[in-house]
Amino acid sequence: MEGVTDQPVTHEVLDSTRLDGLYRMHATRAKRTAFLLTGDAEAAADVVHDAFVRLAGRFVDVRHPEVFAAYLRRTIVSLVRTGHRSATRERRHLERHGAPSEAIEVDVAGGLAVRDALMKLTMRQRAAVVLRYYEDLPEAEIADALRCRPGTVKSLLSRGLDVLREELR
Repeated sequence: MEGVTDQPVTHEVLDSTRLDGLYRMHATRAKRTAFLLTGDAEAAADVVHDAFVRLAGRFVDVRHPEVFAAYLRRTIVSLVRTGHRSATRERRHLERHGAPSEAIEVDVAGGLAVRDALMKLTMRQRAAVVLRYYEDLPEAEIADALRCRPGTVKSLLSRGLDVLREELR
């Protein structure tokens, strides 16, 4: 047969090409979301990288690329939530032992005051606020990303906004 090669086409080659396209399509927005959740550009880049690595292993299961953004969001929120606990411990340790302060980064949220206020929210409140007002997601999708009920999302948003209003006064 003409045009047929002896070399088999592997899923690995096809999937890495598709994943590359998904990365180019979603990475910038994912990094901004992760930055708003972590407050740190380097940590955000690490979280997004880790999220894509985790999804690459499961990419064969993603039959509909349009749902990839939801998988990615859920993975980012999960990674930030679990990493946030250890980062908080590290930060407290460094503060107690007089670690040098880091340079102030450009804030994509519109000012240092907003970023500082976001960092005062609990992780779940911050995730709900960022996913609602930055990602512009409906409550049902936020509930899916946070693995909670829509009523819990409403409560997280309400309490989070109360804290933000108070902090930004």
